[in-house]
Amino acid sequence: MRILFVFALTFVVLSASLYAQPMRVLFVGNSYTHYNNMPKILEQMAEDKGVSIEVTMDAKSSHTFEMHAKRKELYNTIRSSKWDYVILQGFSRELAQDQAIIDTLSIPYVKTLLDSIYANNSCTNVLLYQTWGYDGGYQADSLDIDWSYQTMSDRIHQGYLYLGQQLNLSIVPVGKVWETVKENHPQIQLYQTDKQHPSLAGSYLAASCFYAALFKTEPNVGFSAKLDQKQAAILGEIAGAYVLMNKNRYQINKNSVEIEVKLNDENKKVVYLTANYPNANSVTWDFGDGMTESALKTRHVYGKPGTYEIKIKVQDVCGERLMKRKVSI
Repeated sequence: MRILFVFALTFVVLSASLYAQPMRVLFVGNSYTHYNNMPKILEQMAEDKGVSIEVTMDAKSSHTFEMHAKRKELYNTIRSSKWDYVILQGFSRELAQDQAIIDTLSIPYVKTLLDSIYANNSCTNVLLYQTWGYDGGYQADSLDIDWSYQTMSDRIHQGYLYLGQQLNLSIVPVGKVWETVKENHPQIQLYQTDKQHPSLAGSYLAASCFYAALFKTEPNVGFSAKLDQKQAAILGEIAGAYVLMNKNRYQINKNSVEIEVKLNDENKKVVYLTANYPNANSVTWDFGDGMTESALKTRHVYGKPGTYEIKIKVQDVCGERLMKRKVSI
């Protein structure tokens, strides 16, 4: 029996306009974002790995997308930098509603935010922060609602999928990863005592999901944010595995580069390279062995063993992106 080994490698992407500068990330949300200063945990994860990133948070408790869209100070924050990523999070039950309600109460206001984000920088990547169900569910007799945790989690997930499809936005599936941890590691307390907001472990889990989504690689489980190291490792590994395994489903692979090194039938390592830039004017690969190629998707076989630095240059309306990664053959 022949065993096929797959080695997945990814790039840390730097936009050309910010080449040699930190990745700039803005979080727009509510208490699910600002509890335990979750964006700061993400920043510390990256910095601990030597990755340069600047994270800003503009979060207001209990805010819906409509409330965000009516905050004048938020637009000042949006205009304050040329963001590489803006992450949007709605009220905890907002996206658990029926699609007709989402069409009326959420989508128009997300569009308003998008107009401002893209007017500030048309090349900003916008991600949706999919949240989780309440521990014990949600009941409201006046609204004839009696949701279990699983029902609420499923409704939120479907709501964010719908919003992403309608507006062509990527989703970071924190709620689905939360569900996986809750089911398989019930000893890890993800909630505050109110059974809604994230504990430190819950915020660490969310930050791990964003790390995987932004950098297209496993989270930095070496940084534990004062959690037990074993617990932090469990959370980081589950987050990385789920997010990276489902990057196509949630469009997380948009505007990114993927590299896989596989053994072929002749027992040679073949490097498979994909640039997920559908609007690119040109893509040029430099394989580090004197060979180059221009294509969105290609493969390369090295003539001899060694460590090679692959460089890629992407040209599109956002300018020129320069990226590099070392591979060992």
